[in-house]
Amino acid sequence: MPLHVLVLGGTTEARLLAESLVAADGLPAGARVTSSLAGRVGRPRLPPGEVRIGGFGGADGMAAWLRAHRVDAVIDATHPFAGKISFNAAEAAAAVHVPLLALRRPGWVPSEGDRWHAAGSLVEAAGLLPGLGRRVFLTTGRMGLAAFAGLDELWFLMRSVDAPEAPHPARMETLLDRGPFTLEGERELIRRHRVDVLVTKDSGGEATAPKLTAAREAGIPVVLVRRPPVPEGVPVAGTPGEAVGWLRNLAGQTPREAGQAPPGSV
Repeated sequence: MPLHVLVLGGTTEARLLAESLVAADGLPAGARVTSSLAGRVGRPRLPPGEVRIGGFGGADGMAAWLRAHRVDAVIDATHPFAGKISFNAAEAAAAVHVPLLALRRPGWVPSEGDRWHAAGSLVEAAGLLPGLGRRVFLTTGRMGLAAFAGLDELWFLMRSVDAPEAPHPARMETLLDRGPFTLEGERELIRRHRVDVLVTKDSGGEATAPKLTAAREAGIPVVLVRRPPVPEGVPVAGTPGEAVGWLRNLAGQTPREAGQAPPGSV
């Protein structure tokens, strides 16, 4: 049977990984890749190869799917803040003895002049805002807006791919857009809307990083929500190339050896 890889996707890295896997990229002939998308974003950019859209029904449902489709390896390339799916994947993979790798882009690192304030959650981020500014550029996505709904004295510019649903801040303007974003565009948004504080998640990557540079240039504070941890015991790759290398090793190893982390992982 050819190697069957399930990629839990929805990120740029997942799409790049699927492109490499479909092109074989040193894998055994006939290797098969299935990308799974949660379906929370309208009109998603579909990766090459087979694609399934929708949830699995929890860890038990995912384990059943892995068995039924004879999956040999799972790569969790979901968004760093997807959270629950990563823990479901760890439980499901362990239940059916399938090797699992987490693909996570590195987090952002502050530069000289940055005024970053770390928060452990959206609720904690909301609690910091009254002391930092009055006009908020909110780039945490359309989920979780309830954390900011009680801040009636603040004004929000909320940017997301899809329109948000209530509850959300009463004084809020919605900007529907999808990255990558340019530095000039972020500068203009901050200037035109007189933004004096930025709230974002530490998703990492270059596609949405220009807002951090624009905030630094404007001298405004940034509330940065820390990403949740990867499930304990799951090896981590930082790039699609590392993930492909892990799969190459997996193709020639025993299941016990296959669970080891790729070189350079943490």
